[in-house]
Amino acid sequence: MEILDHDFMQRALLAALLVGITAPAVGIHLVQRRQALMGDGIGHVAMTGVGLGFLMSANPVWVAGLVSIAGAVLMELIRMYGRTRGDIALALLFYGGMAGGVMLTSLSPEGSNANLMSYLFGSLATVSAEDVTAICVLAGFVLAVSLGLRRQLFAISQDEEFARVTGLPVRALNLLVAVTAAVTVTVAMRVVGLLLVSALMVVPVAAAQQLTRSFRSTFAVAVLIGTAVSLTGTVTTYYQDVPPGATIVLLAIAVFVLFAALAAPLSRRRARAAREAGAAHGHDARPSAGAADDVKV
Repeated sequence: MEILDHDFMQRALLAALLVGITAPAVGIHLVQRRQALMGDGIGHVAMTGVGLGFLMSANPVWVAGLVSIAGAVLMELIRMYGRTRGDIALALLFYGGMAGGVMLTSLSPEGSNANLMSYLFGSLATVSAEDVTAICVLAGFVLAVSLGLRRQLFAISQDEEFARVTGLPVRALNLLVAVTAAVTVTVAMRVVGLLLVSALMVVPVAAAQQLTRSFRSTFAVAVLIGTAVSLTGTVTTYYQDVPPGATIVLLAIAVFVLFAALAAPLSRRRARAAREAGAAHGHDARPSAGAADDVKV
């Protein structure tokens, strides 16, 4: 294939594949915890890391990763302990992160508005071999946490109080979710961009929820959607010369609209089948409370 003849597209496709897998894998926990916009906030904070990387003449991906982790931990601590004025503190953190990124980039000898824009909205042509190495390492961490601790993360996403009663270290796991989200933002920023990464963490999960009924199936379908739209958006960008981040996000939204349209008749069919089954057994069919791993919100 012609597209694979170019080294930069090989790197871009690999990065897109990893982004498509990791973003929904973490996003499913954020959706369950009613923190769908957390990725957007971390993206604002990561801008400071990008600017600091330019200023230090270091790889912005690694620096942004460290700054994002620090910001995500601070956000989670504010959520835990700053309930009274927490919204104001978070607003200051988000806006300060964005302003800091712009200021540091303007002060750095290697930074420019053009360079910053590639991190804000994604740029396939600028994904370097060093970027791919960083993305692979960070994506490996995200997948190890998401798969290795999936039961524990599911428990705190569903009911923190119950998870605490069962003896799980809820605070530590909450911080781990925040750190994993920060790493995911760093993984995705070269492909989707810092301002759009939250959409790729949330929209595939929301689309999957239209047709699935359990955590496991929602997780699998969301990852498939994320991978499909990331790779398709990357290929479309190559042939049509359109922005990668916007293309990927619009494709994800299109999948959501399609799944939502399919969900209505499917839901009616399930309800009719439940009524018929209830009538056959001589009692009214009532909607069940759902399995313990049901992710519907």
